[in-house]
Amino acid sequence: MPETRYTQLDEPSWPLMNKFYRAHQSSMKAVREARLWVARREQIIGALCLRPVSGGHWLTGLFIDPSCRNQGVAAALIGAAVEGLEQPVWLFCHPDLRGFYERCGFGFDPQMPYAMVERLSRYARSKPMIAMGLEPFGKA
Repeated sequence: MPETRYTQLDEPSWPLMNKFYRAHQSSMKAVREARLWVARREQIIGALCLRPVSGGHWLTGLFIDPSCRNQGVAAALIGAAVEGLEQPVWLFCHPDLRGFYERCGFGFDPQMPYAMVERLSRYARSKPMIAMGLEPFGKA
């Protein structure tokens, strides 16, 4: 198996992330104001966005090529993306994913800024959704 590299995309490369999402019929999109991270072997095999929000970062768009799942790619990609951050990271996910995110260090039902609480409330109207949070190392 080729080595997996975890890197932040530079701005001119952002269209590659949307191409990856589209190739897998994912509705996710690269977000301009976010830090975009990818896992690569020969091609992109995973992606996520880290959006700055009041008081921290919002992790969105985590998607791993189905042929590369259950190989630790998602956890390693998250780890690379959050390394060195000095503010919390929040995400919203289906309740079935709680165990996965807990294994990645996230806690259930974190303290969040009001804007994030409002956003979660809107999302949860149409599908089951929970909030998870990761405190920066040394601050938990």
